[in-house]
Amino acid sequence: MIRKNRQELNIRKDNRPFWLKRIHWWFDQKYIKKIITPQFEFLGASPLILGVKYLNVSGKNISVGDFSTFITSPDAHVHITTWNADKHDGKIEVGNFCLFSPGVRISAATSIKIGNSCMFANGAYVSDSDWHGIYDRALPVGKSSEVILEDNVWIGDSAIVNKGVKIGKNSIVGAGSVVVKDVPENVIVAGNPAKVVKELDQNEKIISRADMFSSPKELDDLYLEIDRISLKENTFFGWIKSKLLPNKKN
Repeated sequence: MIRKNRQELNIRKDNRPFWLKRIHWWFDQKYIKKIITPQFEFLGASPLILGVKYLNVSGKNISVGDFSTFITSPDAHVHITTWNADKHDGKIEVGNFCLFSPGVRISAATSIKIGNSCMFANGAYVSDSDWHGIYDRALPVGKSSEVILEDNVWIGDSAIVNKGVKIGKNSIVGAGSVVVKDVPENVIVAGNPAKVVKELDQNEKIISRADMFSSPKELDDLYLEIDRISLKENTFFGWIKSKLLPNKKN
């Protein structure tokens, strides 16, 4: 779908002419279909992957629902990984409308379940295992226990969610926090170890990513038209010049 054509996040403007961006988009879709999708047990409808080369999927039993968004960069890959060896058969199940920002890592040796509309900021890390034994450092996984994130959870920049944790719906984990215990619904937690610092106002309407993408076709058309307008003055030679002779204007 056209939704995948959304402009990548760059500090500089996109100097490509519209037709060239559409060609890049076409090649990206082929790469997603032939290379990315087969790495998943299931990848739902219309994934948006910005920086397809930097999405790393490793292991079995990895499922992601519809309208997922992966934003990656050369220095901040997104890693979705399961451990499937010995007595462990890790599984990662992700719902619809979820967002994964650059540098996010999700690693499971047992089970990680992520609900709909969850968001992971830059560098967030979720793991259900220690990955080494406390006393036997050669033990490859160590202690492992299921992690559950309910619908509309937001994990902040560089936050860590540890094994055995359940985070209730709508809750937010503050930037840099380390979550080692269950988090109730509708709260904000922060710190190391993370503690409740605020309760969300139950009278306020929470707008989730599911609400934002409730009409995917309309969004597709909107972003295509934005590209058509914003890139209409760009030329092929101007794009070449921006690559060979970059300046503050491009």
